[in-house]
Amino acid sequence: FTQRLNMELHQEIKTLAAQLGAILTDKCLWITTAESCTGGGVSYALTDTPGSSAYIDRAFVTYSNQAKQDLLNVSASTLNQYGAVSEQTVHEMAVGAIKATNANISIAVSGIAGPGGATEGKPVGLVWFGMQINDKVLTFKQIFTGDRAQVRLQAIVFALKSVIDEIK
Repeated sequence: FTQRLNMELHQEIKTLAAQLGAILTDKCLWITTAESCTGGGVSYALTDTPGSSAYIDRAFVTYSNQAKQDLLNVSASTLNQYGAVSEQTVHEMAVGAIKATNANISIAVSGIAGPGGATEGKPVGLVWFGMQINDKVLTFKQIFTGDRAQVRLQAIVFALKSVIDEIK
């Protein structure tokens, strides 16, 4: 069952990435990613589609808090007060990714993929998403189930779907 689910998620990611790529190309938009728990999975999916150099120039994997600060200008006070897995952090990640690139759209992801890392109020499977489209910043929270790989794959699916929904 687990292997079949993972295969289905991989196929959905491939389909969504191609769909998003076509929309970005058609609208002449550029996208960047700022990823933590997905470890570059969203940008990998986007660049796996032929022709992706027409809409993605660079992406950020900011797994550590220091990387979030150095590359995306996430404030130390935000990380100290709210933690890396928070609405405030993904908001700053999304904004920072736009400022560091010439992209029109950014998607930021930070979560707890497990099996460890959960704290009170932040269970395994909790993932926060931030998105900036031009000047509009949106945040979303999801709680996914499954093992580490499934949480990460579901987060990639959600990120791609969210961007598609917002720019259609």
